[in-house]
Amino acid sequence: MVADPGFSLVETRRHNLSAISPINYVMVCMKVLAIPGSIRRGSYNRALALNAKDLAPEGIEVEIFDLDGIPPFNQDLEESPPEGVIALKEKVRSADALLFCTPEYNYSVPGVLKNAIDWASRPFEESPFEGKPVAIAGASTGSMGTSRAQYHLRQICVGLGMHALVYPELFVPNADKKFDEHGRIVDERLKEKLTELLESLRELTAKLKCRNAQDGGG
Repeated sequence: MVADPGFSLVETRRHNLSAISPINYVMVCMKVLAIPGSIRRGSYNRALALNAKDLAPEGIEVEIFDLDGIPPFNQDLEESPPEGVIALKEKVRSADALLFCTPEYNYSVPGVLKNAIDWASRPFEESPFEGKPVAIAGASTGSMGTSRAQYHLRQICVGLGMHALVYPELFVPNADKKFDEHGRIVDERLKEKLTELLESLRELTAKLKCRNAQDGGG
């Protein structure tokens, strides 16, 4: 199978290598950076990100970035940001796609996530978010499944030039019934939907990379 050359090469798993052109990639791995929007111990959204890592289809590698320790945004420091912010920007820049797993606080995006996005997006002309494919998911113990926060987050993504996956959407209501005490998903339908979200994110990423290649954008 020939895959888009923008992805990161992992290893060839075919036995007959002699018939393969050296410019073709046989097995690739799409790198997804999952960012939980909560630093709470036992967070359902961090659990959702960890399950995405465990349930990721073959060829998708999910890495978790925790936001704990990132200080409140201070524009005076944007030219020399804290180490945690530098690490976040480097991880975002090197990822093929992003996955935000957001709680909902007061009908919107939690401050810890918005703060991290503000840090990483500055200076604006150096933002690593520009052109990045992104999927959005969220879990809550209420009945809305963070839908309002996700729509606000989608607006932020658009404003930063990201390509937000439209469908499928992943709202996880009644999260206390969907995870066990160790944070593992026990709802089979949710496992399927999370896997479907990652597959759709891969398709979006591949389409964008192909379009960029055709446009001469690399």
